[in-house]
Amino acid sequence: MSWVEIESEAELRELLGEVMPRAATKERTRLHERDRQWLAASPFCLIATSDTDGTCDVSPKGDPAGFTYVIDDRTIAIPDRPGNRRADGFRNILANPHVGLIFLIPGRNETLRVNGRARLLTQAPFFDEMIVKGHRPRLAIVVEIEQIFFHCAKAFMRSGLWRPGTWSPDALPSHAVLVKEVQEIPETLGELEAYYADTSYTSKLYG
Repeated sequence: MSWVEIESEAELRELLGEVMPRAATKERTRLHERDRQWLAASPFCLIATSDTDGTCDVSPKGDPAGFTYVIDDRTIAIPDRPGNRRADGFRNILANPHVGLIFLIPGRNETLRVNGRARLLTQAPFFDEMIVKGHRPRLAIVVEIEQIFFHCAKAFMRSGLWRPGTWSPDALPSHAVLVKEVQEIPETLGELEAYYADTSYTSKLYG
């Protein structure tokens, strides 16, 4: 069977139909009190960025629930924690400030989506409000909200994401095995297993 590609919005609309009225009117430009409550309960979000040439990146951010700091009804801040230092998303933001975020609450099938413009800060008074386990972030992503809305539950319902009976964490070998198989690195498999199992790995989550 040959591939059939959609090449226009008109073709897309013919296939999908028109936007449902409730979906078309759900966009907002500032935080509602319920949005604030959602952010206060969310321990995890995904941040999508793009370079000027369209190169995309999606980066996970996680901390204790409520880690997203609300500056005002149009502005939020997300602290950065120690990671692999690739800085893919950060470099994208410097080139193109447009970002998209999805905030999750474990067990909830809906998500909160935020689109806006981001910038990177290394200092601001609210950094003191983002201290976790004694560690103050060195960097924060500040997002000026342009669009915010709750996204429907269907993707999570179809995937059964929160249903333990659908989980299969052992479908693939350990992370150490995956790293050894897909990367050319000098460490032995035993060294990698020891590294990821070492308590120092988890003890350095914040510094």
